[in-house]
Amino acid sequence: MESEDIKYLLLLILILGFFAEKSLSYLNIKRPVPAIPKTLDQYISQQKLLESKSYQWANFRFGLLTSTTVFILTIAFIYFGVFGWLDIFLKGHITHPILLSLVYFAVVFIGSDIISIPFDYYQTFVIEEKFGFNKSTKKTYFSDKIKGYIISIVIGGLLLGTLLWLIHQMGKDFWWQFWLVSGIFMVVVNMFYTAWFLPLFNKLTPLEEGELKNSIVRYARSVDFPLDNILVMDGSKRSAKANAFFSGFGKRKKVVLFDTLIEQHTPDELVAVLAHEIGHYKKKHILWSMVTSVLQVGILLFILAQFIHSEQMSLALGGTEMAIHLNIIGFTILFSPISAILGIGMNLLSRKNEFEADAFAKKTYDGKPLAEALKTLSVNSLSNINPHPWYVFFNYSHPPLLERLERLEK
Repeated sequence: MESEDIKYLLLLILILGFFAEKSLSYLNIKRPVPAIPKTLDQYISQQKLLESKSYQWANFRFGLLTSTTVFILTIAFIYFGVFGWLDIFLKGHITHPILLSLVYFAVVFIGSDIISIPFDYYQTFVIEEKFGFNKSTKKTYFSDKIKGYIISIVIGGLLLGTLLWLIHQMGKDFWWQFWLVSGIFMVVVNMFYTAWFLPLFNKLTPLEEGELKNSIVRYARSVDFPLDNILVMDGSKRSAKANAFFSGFGKRKKVVLFDTLIEQHTPDELVAVLAHEIGHYKKKHILWSMVTSVLQVGILLFILAQFIHSEQMSLALGGTEMAIHLNIIGFTILFSPISAILGIGMNLLSRKNEFEADAFAKKTYDGKPLAEALKTLSVNSLSNINPHPWYVFFNYSHPPLLERLERLEK
């Protein structure tokens, strides 16, 4: 395929992807405000439903603005060869191929972030603030940014440098070697995330002795799930929204509860939420999620290997000769339809896993407090209780609230 053909194929993929995504979002946002379902009549009012719809509209309009801006810039950069121009400019100052690619991606990353910061700032301090979710200060916001840059430079730079070195040394065979490197990296991050990375942004403290801890430990023992590390994270430092998650494997497994979750729920509900999370572990969802993620990376790298030395791809983006960094950018666009299909499959699997974890919690503890916890979480976060089925199919990693409640309350 000639470079001009590739160029217009990339543009077509971007255009079709953008309008498909926006069409789904429009279908979803146009869903009417429903009557209060019987199962939620003690938890939500019509006023709260209208507030939830207002929140959804605010995010839809703002998302349309941000995504359209990025879309137009990306289209313009490809059509007018800006990606290639940057390559030509940097080649006039840097001759080492790996250093050239690293600097190229650094410039693209910094430029992208400069564009996104005003939008992200508005999202945090205007929209989230308006609806009572934002708890972050400007100092915390910019501190997070700086820490994120440092982590991206150190870890991202090392991974990207390794990828580039393997490409230059091994040719097309780089894919399985970097797949091994990335697989090990993913496992290590999962095991040590709460010990190494999370404390850079949040304070973690052991759950204090009392009714909640005793109930959690008692339940964990009843399902043969030894649990020594129960941590509380200061999620309220940034948002009023609540969450909980597991991290690690074996003896390094930890459960982290947001302080907002503890504030908004009874001990009975919190144990039920934990039972759901333990259900994921017992059903090996966490392990299989890791396996499928690693497999996805392998597929991505294998396909990338087929394009990595394509001169026509580089010319399509405005380059004058083959450039690995241009081919990686072109590939990310070319791969997006495959990525979307894989994403649908992952979402289907994830929704199935959520139902199984709910069933585990219902069987080993009680479905009623878990249902109550889900209701409170949904109402407090102004989530959409009436999403469009097609939007759910393509985008939801969790089943809609009413579907989960129907199974829990049988």
